[in-house]
Amino acid sequence: MAKDIKIAIKRSQDTLIEDLAGAVALVVMLFVGLSLPGVV
Repeated sequence: MAKDIKIAIKRSQDTLIEDLAGAVALVVMLFVGLSLPGVV
């Protein structure tokens, strides 16, 4: 299984940074959306 993960990371290295940035953006939007009702 670890070998499969390494192969997948090698194969998708070009888009890995963009995927991580997208995941971080989704998490940030989730926390902002959950904290907005407390602000308003």
